[in-house]
Amino acid sequence: MNKTYFISQSNALSIVIVISIIFLFIGVIYSRNFQGLKNYLTANRNIGFISLTTSLTASALGAWILFGPASASSWGGLGAIIGYSLGTAFPMFFFIYLGKKIRKEFPKGSTLIEFLRKKFGKSLFKLILVMTIFYMFIFLCAEVTAVAVLINYISGTELWITALIVLLCTLSYTLYGGLRVSILTDNIQMIVICFLLLISLIYILSSTGSKFSFDFVKNTNPQLLSGSYIPGYTAGLTFFIAVAATNLFHQGNWQRIYAAKDYKTLKKSLIFSFLIIVPIVFFMGFTGLVAFSIDSSIRPDLGFFSLLLSEQAFMLSILVIILGLALTISTIDTLINAISSLIVVDGKATFKLKKKINYLNFSKNIIIFLSMISFIIASYGFDILYLFLLADLFCCAFVLTVFYSFYNKIDEKTAYISIIIGLFGGFLLFPSPDFSKSFLVGILISKEALSPFLSQSLLFLSFVVATFLPFLVLKAKKFIY
Repeated sequence: MNKTYFISQSNALSIVIVISIIFLFIGVIYSRNFQGLKNYLTANRNIGFISLTTSLTASALGAWILFGPASASSWGGLGAIIGYSLGTAFPMFFFIYLGKKIRKEFPKGSTLIEFLRKKFGKSLFKLILVMTIFYMFIFLCAEVTAVAVLINYISGTELWITALIVLLCTLSYTLYGGLRVSILTDNIQMIVICFLLLISLIYILSSTGSKFSFDFVKNTNPQLLSGSYIPGYTAGLTFFIAVAATNLFHQGNWQRIYAAKDYKTLKKSLIFSFLIIVPIVFFMGFTGLVAFSIDSSIRPDLGFFSLLLSEQAFMLSILVIILGLALTISTIDTLINAISSLIVVDGKATFKLKKKINYLNFSKNIIIFLSMISFIIASYGFDILYLFLLADLFCCAFVLTVFYSFYNKIDEKTAYISIIIGLFGGFLLFPSPDFSKSFLVGILISKEALSPFLSQSLLFLSFVVATFLPFLVLKAKKFIY
């Protein structure tokens, strides 16, 4: 067996199957007592502080934290870690204000899109709905890919096998039990995640010693901590904008906003979630800095694993598998239920199909179809961070226009044009998978004709353009028409 494998395929698959079946069993048994559409969409609006906090946190911390922050830190340094951490957690503070407004104005709602339906015409509403579903679908693909890549890295197990097992089990209990069962499993998974991350921290600190410090990174790669390191600023802003924008559109978050038993509970849960998320994401990013400083030849996205599994320990391999599964399943069940709720509530109001159609069953069929596509994509093992960034770009083009409308009146035509222009501008600059060029820079315009900063900051510029160009259009609408 390849020396990079830390555990046999049979042992790895056994763990994957057992953990997946445990959550399947818990989910199905628990949800028998909580059937009905209200429980499926909003958990009957009576979720308390502890359940809401753990669910918000677990849903935010997918398998991406094992790969993304470490990878970003190897080229973006401390700035990338800070941007990633705050970008993931910042929406929690934003939801304090938006959640209060949306619960007050639309108390019986279950999605963000319902609220926006009142603000815009049907054409733009459809565009926002399709974008939101597309973003969460890409998120689903990335999460399934992440756990498949993780198990492959540890045991050599083929990607499709892990993807199939995890998807089948998660689909089974989530489509049956809805939001309430998703929150329950999130609670259990969050306990597991925190426990395993604590063990990981203790082990890494003991095995790396003084190397796990800012001083060590400063001595080996000082640019990654330098205040004059430009990529640190661009990476930090990129990840803050990208991650924050996507989480603001995450239907799973909006479901939980509606599910809270009252606003006081919601506010407290959001604050505590913020305080939990920031140090966890920061820690995962810092492992990438340390790993890269120890050995610059390692794959950037494997920084955490290179520190934790440096001795190819059998028990630690099991720990990582369980951690990855808990992170992945907690996010996948959230995404599945979120997409389903959008189709049930907003699809019914937007795409008028046959009157007698059961939209709940229809949504489940769509979810199964999308899961089949995500399974195929995960089987190819595409770059995880790149998948997330692609989804993020879509959200960035919508974010300012949509949330500006919460407090300002915008006509549908102006909003539509602003979003399309933002998307077009962002995609012109969005880099290829190797980040060496974009359609505008490198194909239409030679890189040599531009300054090094412009040609080397394509990702940053694509997100800045996609995010802020729509806002400029909104402000300059009198010059457009």
